[in-house]
Parts: sequence; C-alpha cells; structure tokens
Amino acid sequence: MTFPDYRHEVEHAMVYDLAIKTPLVHARKFSAQFGHTVHFKREELQPVFSFKLRGAFNKMAHLAPEQRLRGVICASAGNHAQGVALSAKHFGCPALIVMPVTTPLVKVMAVQQHGAQTVLFGESYSDAYQHALTLEQEQGLTFVHPFDDPLIIAGQGTIAREILEQHPNKIDAIFVPIGGGGLLAGIAAYIKAVAPHIRVIGVQTLDSNAMYLSKQKGERVALSEVGLFADGTAVKQVGAETFRIVNELVDDIILVDTDILCAGILDAYNETRMILEPSGALSVAGVRIYAERYPERQNETLIAITSGANMNFDRLRFVAERAELGEAREAIFAVTMPEERGSFLRFCALLDGRNMTEFNYRMSDTRAAHVFVGIAIRHRNDQHALMQNFSQAGFDALDISQDELAKLHLRHMIGGKSALVTEECLYRFEFPEKPGALLNFLNKMAPSWNISLFHYRNHGADVGRVLVGIQVPANERNQLAQFIQTLGYVAVDETHNLVYRLFLGQ
Repeated sequence: MTFPDYRHEVEHAMVYDLAIKTPLVHARKFSAQFGHTVHFKREELQPVFSFKLRGAFNKMAHLAPEQRLRGVICASAGNHAQGVALSAKHFGCPALIVMPVTTPLVKVMAVQQHGAQTVLFGESYSDAYQHALTLEQEQGLTFVHPFDDPLIIAGQGTIAREILEQHPNKIDAIFVPIGGGGLLAGIAAYIKAVAPHIRVIGVQTLDSNAMYLSKQKGERVALSEVGLFADGTAVKQVGAETFRIVNELVDDIILVDTDILCAGILDAYNETRMILEPSGALSVAGVRIYAERYPERQNETLIAITSGANMNFDRLRFVAERAELGEAREAIFAVTMPEERGSFLRFCALLDGRNMTEFNYRMSDTRAAHVFVGIAIRHRNDQHALMQNFSQAGFDALDISQDELAKLHLRHMIGGKSALVTEECLYRFEFPEKPGALLNFLNKMAPSWNISLFHYRNHGADVGRVLVGIQVPANERNQLAQFIQTLGYVAVDETHNLVYRLFLGQ
C-alpha cells in the first residue's frame, strides 16, 4: 500500500479561507501550579468554536464541482457537523448532517443556523455513522468523514505546523484529545516528520478509550458502549488510517476520568475565561495527570490543544460539582456518629481548620446518625489524615470520594420523614461563608436542643445557604426566637412550609 506524504499534505492543505491561525497562549497560572511551561493552542477560538473546521474545509475544497452540486453528508456529534455546515455554506453546497440523539442542543442549533439539514439518529457517533452511510447511497451524496480520511487528517495537521511556527524554541510534548483519531493522527504525522524529538501524547476518557485499547492490542478494537459526558469524543471504533498513524507514531496515551476532566475545564477557565466543552479540555486534563504521574520531570515545555468550546450551559452545575473532586479540593465521607447531643460539635472540632463544603443529615435512628459530609482538603493525601482523626474520635467513616452512586445521586437524596422527630422547627439560614460561622451557630444554641436535620452545600457565594431542623419544646420557642436574633444571620422560618410538611415533616 502507498500512504500519503502527510508533511506535504499538511503544508499544502487549504484551510485558511475559513479557519484562522489560532493563538498559542502561555498558561501562566497552570504552569506555576505544575512546574512546567504550558501553552494552550486555542482551537476553541475558531469560527465554529472547534478545530474541526480545518479538516472539513480541506476535504470539501478538494471535491469536484459536480460533487458539491449534488451535496455532502456527514455523521457527527456536533463539532465536525458545524465545520461541514459552514464549509458547505461557503461553497454553496447542500449539506445533510446525521447527529446522535444525545448531541447537545447547542450543537444541533449551531448546525441548523449554518443552513444545513439535520437528522438525529442513534445513541452514539457510530450509530449515526451507519445511518449516514445508508443515506449517502440512497441520495447520491458525498460523505465527509469526521476523521478517517487523509484530507481530513491533513487539515487537522495544520495545527501542528502552526505550533512549530509560533514556538520555534524547545517543545517537549504536545497533548492532543482523541475521539476517532483524526486530530491526533494529523498532529503526530506532521510532528514526527519535522521534529521527531517532540513527544506526541494523546488523551482519552476512561469510558471512551477505543484508541487506547487498540494501541495496546495492536489492532482496532470496537467498544460496545461509550460514555457520553465527553460527547465530542464518544467513538466506539477509531479509523483505520488514524489507527495506523497513531499506532506507529504516538508516544503515549493518557486516560482521564470525569472528575479530572471537569478539573481540566476549570483549569482552562481560570486561565482563559473560556468555558471548554468536556472533549475540548481533554488535553488540559492530560497535562494535569502527566505532571502528577511524573513529578521527577520538571520545567518541560508542554503544549495542550484546547480543541472545542461548544458547551451546553446546563452541564455547568455538574462540572462545578465534580471539578472540586478532580482538583483534590474536596473529599466526601459517610460518617457514623452517636445520636446524642454534642456529637456534631465534636465532629466539627476534628476538621482542624478545614472548611466543610456539605453536610447532609436527617435523624432516623435513636442510636446512630449517618451523615453525608464534604470537606475542603489541601491535597489528595489530606483525606487520609481526616480518616485517622475520625477513627481516633470514635466515628466510623467511609471515604466515598470515588463512589459514583454517592457523587451522582445520594448526596441529593439524604432525608425523608422520621418518626423520631417531634417538636421540630425548620429554618433557612444564610451563614457568612467564612471559617467559624458554623461553630458560632452550634456554640450559641441551647444545649437542650437537638439538631434533627441539617443540609448545607458550598456554592462559592459570599453566604452559605443552610437548612436546619431543631427540636425545641413548645415552651422554649421564645428562647429560640431570641437565639436567632442574637445570632445575627439571615433566617427564614419554614416550619409551616407545605413542601416541608409533604417531604420531611410530621
């Protein structure tokens, strides 16, 4: 078989009628944090907010006029679709885009705004791809593959050429997101032809790791299922040509989990104020893993390709929640403590100055209280010290920081009605978001009162919003009112709230 001369193809690729030469930006904060000189190659600044425009335009620029007249078709989770749609608009060419039904709405709407027709089909890219092949034959269209095409690969490889032009000095490694492998193959093919000493490192999610498994086995592997959080790289099987190049030329592939990926999104935001989509932040997450895995390697020059920013806004809550865990700034525990007055106060004293980020509790047993608690930590090993503190104080504790059930569901489901709770008053408070606010509350509360419900979650605001149930005898309600007034925190009495009565109260 004869293979393309990718150095030649990259150097003669036609991309700049629509694509821009994106900046290579020194990530100063990120560099200082990990002891390397890190630069972000800002592909999310392309007109379609993704690198995919390069390959799509290069492919369509090489089509014959009669092919463009009949129209093109592609299958895509969104970013390639936008690249094809905008390129088709440029050439005055009809475009039909097949997208998985799981594609974020922001990407579907963006494609339609470029004038392309969309068809939603299947749960993943692979499902959409098979349907697109059927439509291609039925309608006589030209298929524009998202990754497994030499012209697509060459178009993406123009990023590598720009990097070498923008940074002619020493580069140790380039980190590249992996879906079907087109971007990684294009980067590797050009870099290894021009500067073979530079390491090319792919980054892939644990639950969509087809390229990683294929490289390990030495042949393409097809996954039965893929994770959809990083929908832009959710590919069940990589391309034949992309695998050939990656298997031969790529130095390493790093796998990242969802928490680390969310931390990468946060890292990129802190550096650029741009919110990357999950797939777009893979390379940033990869640099984080690389720096932690190889602490002996210092002061290297690392390039991370930030590949896309088509983020659905409604995912941001999840990203913010999980980034804390990915950055090792929060640990979550299931703690069992005696159901007796003063236990909560003793527990708080064990935190040794660390902030509590969440506390979920509802009285349900006369002997033991089971509490879901989040605690701000300083580094990954900090949670071990906390576990030791809990054990020495007689509190049984389980570190559930890596438990998906706990992180996704249980933290929002603590509670319910309790037959043990009587004479309960329910208040919403706004605590000052500063150390000591909770201890101040507990110390001022009358020793005879019992906390029967507590829910708090740190949301990064100036105040912490806290829901507290307190068992107070009827003849002490005036004392309760005085306590709340003395406390000085904003408080709302929710004791007679209908929703409380339905779900939590007696």
